[in-house]
Amino acid sequence: MARSEGMNYAPKGKSEPVVGPGEFKFAAAHLDHGHIYGQCNGLIEAGAEMKYVFDTDPMRLKEFCKSYPQAEPVDDIRRILDDPEIQLVSAAAIPCDRGPIGLQVLDAGKHYFTDKSPFTTLDQLADARAKVKSSGKKYMVYYAERLHQEAGFHAGEMIKDGIIGDVVQVLIMAPHRLSKDKRPDWFFEKDKYGGILTDIGSHQFEQFLTYAGASDATVNSARVENFASPDKPGLEDFGEASLTADTGASCYCRVDWFTPDGLSFWGDGRVFVVGKKGTMEVRKYCDVTRGGSDKIFLVDGEGEKLIECKDQVAFPFFGQLIEDCLNGTETAMTQEHAFKAAEISMVAQKMADEARAN
Repeated sequence: MARSEGMNYAPKGKSEPVVGPGEFKFAAAHLDHGHIYGQCNGLIEAGAEMKYVFDTDPMRLKEFCKSYPQAEPVDDIRRILDDPEIQLVSAAAIPCDRGPIGLQVLDAGKHYFTDKSPFTTLDQLADARAKVKSSGKKYMVYYAERLHQEAGFHAGEMIKDGIIGDVVQVLIMAPHRLSKDKRPDWFFEKDKYGGILTDIGSHQFEQFLTYAGASDATVNSARVENFASPDKPGLEDFGEASLTADTGASCYCRVDWFTPDGLSFWGDGRVFVVGKKGTMEVRKYCDVTRGGSDKIFLVDGEGEKLIECKDQVAFPFFGQLIEDCLNGTETAMTQEHAFKAAEISMVAQKMADEARAN
């Protein structure tokens, strides 16, 4: 697992199968982003069987098959879409292509599991909403900063159990390492990646909705800038937004590409949650100078507590997703929640773009 570069961050956990061999088969496709490895790891650990892999780049395909030799490489996506055994397609395409690919997958009668951000335009979201309704299939999103992060996931379960009471405010800081010389060309083309709030901002809005127990939120203000990369005018290396949820909880989040080279991890992601009965800080990936990760610092009416989550919580989302696909349930995440986080990210991006243009 690459710790220094978020683009190749692919967590591995303990195997916790929810299905037997061959009961849930999936394919990987469109390997443009390294998150596809994390998506596949989670599904396999939950008992899914990877049957095929598709990509247009032979070298990328070859590298992928070194990690997953069980996957049969195919040179035509129709091999996957036409196979009745395939129940889900996991993909990490260029962001602007994720929406159209999702429609193709759902049209073939498969569930779709895409890397975030799932869309780059609100029109793509509208098309996906309609297709989900007509097909009855899932269009699920890999919001890894909560779903594939033990402390981030466990914080949501604790809040849901009422340990800090009703949430009043969520503060999210989400720095990432740019690794400019290792990024593909599309990473610097805004029409391809959608803008920083649409892209890595979607993670943060998903967390806010989850922790606040909210179904919607209003964007109060949003800003994006390119502070340090004049050679890449399409890049936004800083973004921030303020929101208010339909529960009354507020949120401020900051996303950026300014992780210093000296940090051992790709980003010191932190979340602070204020509730009516307590407070919580989630240190996801590192505890600067002291080591370790996946820590929750809880203060409630009984005192101060450190909760170590590393190798304790695992990644329940993936097994829940498989069971949801098989049973038509929404335990892992509701479809509306997955779409709403993306919608808010694009609304915030549009507000920031308009402000910057003026």
